[in-house]
Amino acid sequence: MIFRDRHNLLSLYNALNHSSYTNEEDLEITTLEDVIYVGMKNDVSFLFSSTLNLYEHQSTLNPNMPIRGLFYMARIYQNYIKKHGLNLYSTRQIPLPVPVYVVFYNGQSEESEYRELNLSDSFMKSAFAGQVALECRALMLNINLGHNQELLESCKVLWEYSYFINEVRENQKQGLAIETAVREAQKSCIEKDILKEFLEQNSAEVSDVILEEFDQEKYEEDLRRESWEDGKIAGMEEGKALEKKELLVNLYRKHLLTLEQAAEEYGTTAEEFRKFLL
Repeated sequence: MIFRDRHNLLSLYNALNHSSYTNEEDLEITTLEDVIYVGMKNDVSFLFSSTLNLYEHQSTLNPNMPIRGLFYMARIYQNYIKKHGLNLYSTRQIPLPVPVYVVFYNGQSEESEYRELNLSDSFMKSAFAGQVALECRALMLNINLGHNQELLESCKVLWEYSYFINEVRENQKQGLAIETAVREAQKSCIEKDILKEFLEQNSAEVSDVILEEFDQEKYEEDLRRESWEDGKIAGMEEGKALEKKELLVNLYRKHLLTLEQAAEEYGTTAEEFRKFLL
């Protein structure tokens, strides 16, 4: 919501690129909207200075951001090619803006200042020794208070956002229910002139978004407890303890393990494990 505002978005771009552009109208917004592309909605993307910039936010660590970015980028490039009337079948190479993919992380698990997420890390083990056809790199930046200080100081509104989220979490640590924690954080930040105008104008929407986000975090945390964790299978209870085979089959059917991972954990081949699914 904050960075749909062109002024804030340009400020963030400048902070990331150590630039000082001032003309907000030079930003060409390319964000995908779910109302148009059902099931496909990214956070913010825009064309600027011959680059295609994709900015995503994550409050829970997600190693699958590269493949999500690949889908987003492909759709945005399709739109770009269509809009500019470029001919994919031309004998001349068509010019495309350079893709830049940044993930802003402010989850509660401890992470480094930055981390590179690669699509190739998801590829299954293979005897193939050549060069793979696809790669998508996402630079994940930790924007929790105390991390990437230079970036936060260069983009005031990003620092204010991080401060606000930190206030919500500190209120929770004091024992406040999430609804109260958000309300008190809004009140405190408005008094301190932190995101003041934004919070005053979008108070209800901010509460709704954060409450929904926290619910999503709980859901994903539950999945992690039930699924693969640090290379081992975490125990899962569904009324009664499941046998290891049943547990692995369950995780596979929920797409939390690949067939190969489930078979390896059970100590058999993928072909043999497939028989358990019948």
